[in-house]
Amino acid sequence: MSESPLRIENGDCVGVVLFNLGGPESLDEVEPFLYNLLMDPAFLELPVGGRLRHWLAKSIAYMRASSLRKNYELIGGGSPLTRLAKEQAEALQGHLNDHYGTSAKVDFHVYPAMRYGHPFPEEAASQMAEDGVDKVVLLPSYPQYSTATTGSVLAYWEALAEVGERPSWPNTVVREYAANPKYVQAVSERIDEALQRFPRKHRDEVVLVFSAHDTVRRRRGAREDPYCCLVHSTVQQVLRLRNRNHPFRTAFQSMIGPSTWLSPSTAETVKSLAEQGHQSILVVPVSFVTDHVNTRYDLDVELRSEAEAQGIDHFEVTAGLNTHPLFIEALGEATVAQLDLPVEMNQLRFGGDGQSRTYPLRPLCELSRHELDATAVGCPDCGRTRGARQWAVPERSAEPGMPSERPASRPNESSNPAPESRSTKGS
Repeated sequence: MSESPLRIENGDCVGVVLFNLGGPESLDEVEPFLYNLLMDPAFLELPVGGRLRHWLAKSIAYMRASSLRKNYELIGGGSPLTRLAKEQAEALQGHLNDHYGTSAKVDFHVYPAMRYGHPFPEEAASQMAEDGVDKVVLLPSYPQYSTATTGSVLAYWEALAEVGERPSWPNTVVREYAANPKYVQAVSERIDEALQRFPRKHRDEVVLVFSAHDTVRRRRGAREDPYCCLVHSTVQQVLRLRNRNHPFRTAFQSMIGPSTWLSPSTAETVKSLAEQGHQSILVVPVSFVTDHVNTRYDLDVELRSEAEAQGIDHFEVTAGLNTHPLFIEALGEATVAQLDLPVEMNQLRFGGDGQSRTYPLRPLCELSRHELDATAVGCPDCGRTRGARQWAVPERSAEPGMPSERPASRPNESSNPAPESRSTKGS
């Protein structure tokens, strides 16, 4: 699986596989969806395999399905993720063809592919073969690479070819776009939208809680999985864009299983803020680009209830990026940056956001990385200092302490305390 630019000729049909988690679209699909999730060793590490894992996954899915169905009932009777992912694919296909395909005489087709539900990657591959796709871009909907998300879908895609369940095409892969300026700006705009739901007199005191999906600490420690660093890169870039106008925390939504997860959890963070006297909190699901049960129920229903019980008067959650125009443009940039088109792609870029011409598109493998901490403290979770790929021109040296997380101050304390890095709990 190549990360190098893919040569495209006039008349090529380029298939873009837009991977996502998937979700049960009805209550009857909850149990089989959960079974598929639990059978993935990249998602849930178990000391067993084969028939024993199958039995264990089936048993857990059966036991948990009842409570999960109640969660899905509260958000409309099923997950909105697959529908929204299809809308993202449609919007991205239109954007690619309108901005690049027509001039390059290239036909772009975008195929949503769900890791744990319909349409499965093999279904997308079958449609691609029917459509006469010549070359392929593998584009996960996860801005930050993790072995449990991007790593899982790419491994599954490769496995399909190994067992002959899909054709093999010349391909290139987008592993991460955690600091793409348009993705970052889209997140910031969702924050601005959500801040309007707070009473005007309380907006300046709102604490931003950036909530990312979790991953196991054991996997986090491996050098090949930079997930925690990429999450902190995204948060850092959002704060830079916003001139750090609010106190913030970065937290993780724990998943399931016996593993030790990244910390602190989102629930623990909200509880801690409540104990400190904060009463206005905005949760930003920074690694989730599509509304689904982890945002609409876990955050907007369950966590909201907990926050209110803890005395937090004003609690909101930003909407998913979904088909936000800037996010679709970010996906488009991530795609064409990996292509060697028959025309100069940077001459085709235009738009009303004012950013298109401030940075040229280059293959991700040629981009340098953001520095996470000017003082070499690094990522608060693993200590590494190399973050996400740097799309824009090299930035100026950060102000002292700029990249480090600034804990939210207590209501009556100075709004500019000395910066400090969050400590990591023991495994």
